[in-house]
Amino acid sequence: MIKNSLILLVALFFACQANAQEVLPLIPKPLKAAKQTGSFTLSQQTQIVANSEVKQLAQYLQAELLRYQGLSIRTADKAAENYISLTLVNNRGKKNAAWYQLAISPNKIEIKATQPEGLFAGISSLLQLVRQQSVNKKVVELASWEIEDEPIYAWRGLMLDESRHFFGKEKVKQLLDWMAFYKLNKFHWHLTDQPGWRIEIKAFPKLTLVGGIGSHSDSLAKAQYYTQEDIKEIVAYAAQRYIDVIPEIDMPGHATAANKAYPEFSGGGSPKYPEFTFNPGKESTYQYLTQILREVDVLFPSQMIHIGADEVHFGNQHWNKDEAVQSLMKSKNLKDLPAVEAYFVKRMADSIKDLNNEVLAWDEIVSGTLSTEKTTVFWWRHDKPEILKDALQKGYQVVLCPRLPLYFDFVQEDSHVVGRKWAGNFVHWQSVYQFPTKEITALPNANTLIRGIQANVWTEVIVDAQQLDYKIFPRIAALAEAAWTPSQLKDQTAFESRLKSHFKLFTAEGLYFFNPFNQKASPELLTPAQRKGLLPDNEAQTAAEKGTIK
Repeated sequence: MIKNSLILLVALFFACQANAQEVLPLIPKPLKAAKQTGSFTLSQQTQIVANSEVKQLAQYLQAELLRYQGLSIRTADKAAENYISLTLVNNRGKKNAAWYQLAISPNKIEIKATQPEGLFAGISSLLQLVRQQSVNKKVVELASWEIEDEPIYAWRGLMLDESRHFFGKEKVKQLLDWMAFYKLNKFHWHLTDQPGWRIEIKAFPKLTLVGGIGSHSDSLAKAQYYTQEDIKEIVAYAAQRYIDVIPEIDMPGHATAANKAYPEFSGGGSPKYPEFTFNPGKESTYQYLTQILREVDVLFPSQMIHIGADEVHFGNQHWNKDEAVQSLMKSKNLKDLPAVEAYFVKRMADSIKDLNNEVLAWDEIVSGTLSTEKTTVFWWRHDKPEILKDALQKGYQVVLCPRLPLYFDFVQEDSHVVGRKWAGNFVHWQSVYQFPTKEITALPNANTLIRGIQANVWTEVIVDAQQLDYKIFPRIAALAEAAWTPSQLKDQTAFESRLKSHFKLFTAEGLYFFNPFNQKASPELLTPAQRKGLLPDNEAQTAAEKGTIK
C-alpha cells in the first residue's frame, strides 16, 4: 500500500509539473488555447510573409522584434519554411473586430484575422510570448500553441489626467506601448481642468501660454502643454497600435485654467472654487468653445470628444447673480441651475455631433436632457449604482469606470499613504481583476449597452513618472484581463502566476512598480514634499471620501 501510494504521489507530482509547464503565459487569458507538440525556432533567418494589405503590420512586428529582442527579421512575399504569416481571412461568423487565430508549429507561425485589428491582437500575443523567452545567440524558442481569441468588450480603456501633473510625450508613448502589450485600445486623455490647459489651440494661444502655467502641486510651474504637432505624433503612434485617443475638454465646470487665459468667458465660481465655470449665458461662450472643439476634432480622428460635464455644482453659485445667466434662465424658462447646466451641455453636445463626433461625458449627464444618440455615459460614482441603472434604462451606452475598483490613484494597500481611500477601502489588483461584478452584468440592457471598462488615473498626488508607474503597474494587467476575458474563464490563482512572470518585463523596462507579493522589494515612493506632509492634500482626501470630488 505504501509503495503504491508513493507511486501515485510521484505520478501526481509530475502531472502537476507538466500542467504547470503548459500554462500559456499570456495576459489577458485567451478564449481558447491548446498546447501542441514541438517548438518554433525564431531567428534572423525567419521571414514575415504579408501582402501589401497588411504590410504595415508586418513592419510593426519587425520593429518590435528588433527593439526588444535584437532580432532583425526580413519580410517576404512567400517563404518555404520557418516563417511568420499574417493573413486576413473571410470568416463571416466572426463579427468581433479583434478576433484572431494564432498557430505556432515547428515550421511556421500563422496569424489569421478577419480585420487588421485582429491581426494586431494576434501580433501582440506573439510578441508577449517572445518577450518572455530568453535570446540565445539570436535565437528564441517558442512552444507550439493553437490559440483562438476575441475580447468580451470593445472598449478597453485607460484614462490619464495630465492637467494636474504633466508627464510628457515620451511617457505617454510608453503607456501606449504597454496598452498595446495588454490589448487595451482606448486612451482617454484628460487635457484640461483647474490646474492647467495642456493642448495647443491656435485660435486661442493664451490657453496654453497662460492657462498652461501651474500644476496641482505648484501654481507657478512653467507652462507645460502639447503642441498640435505633439498631438499628431502621439495620435499616429497610438493608431499604429490600434488605440483610439479620446480627448477630454472639460466643460462647463473645471474651467479655471481656461478662464485664467480668457476671463471674458468665465461664469465665475464659488468661494472654494473661484472661476470654476464657463458662462452659459453668453452666446460668445458657445462660439468660443465650438471653435476650440473644431480644432480638437481635426487633431483626433477617433471621432469622439469627452466634455466632462461633471461636478458643476462645485462652482456654479455665481450663476445665481450673473446677469447673462439670469437673462438666459428667463428667456428659456429654465427653473434652476441644473436646468442651466443641462441647456449648456445639450448645446455643446449638438456642436460635437455636428462635427460628426460621438459625445462622451461623466455620469452626471444622465439626469439632464441629452439624447442617447451618439452619446456614451462614463459611470464613475460607484456609490450611486442607481445612476448606472438609470443610464441603461434610458438607453445610453455606458463605459464602466467606478472609483472602486477602477481609479488607479487610489492606494493599492492599506499601509500606502500617497493616494485615496474610500471609507477605508483601497484598490488592490484583485478587485480590479474581479470586475465587473454579476450585479452589474445582470442589469437590464447591460449586455447590449455596456461598451466596456476603463481605469482612470487622476494625478492630484501623482507628481512624477515613478509614482505614475507605481500606481499603474501591475494593476494594468488585471484591467486587461477583466476587459478581455469572459468571467467564466477567469482564474485569479492562475492569473497571479502569470502576473508574476511579467514582473521581469516591468523591471527590464525600467518601471518602478508595486509588487504585491513582495512589498519590501517595492516600497512606496514619496517626494520630499509628501514626506513633509504637504501631499496628499488632506482636504481633498476628506472630500473624496465624502464623494464630493472625482
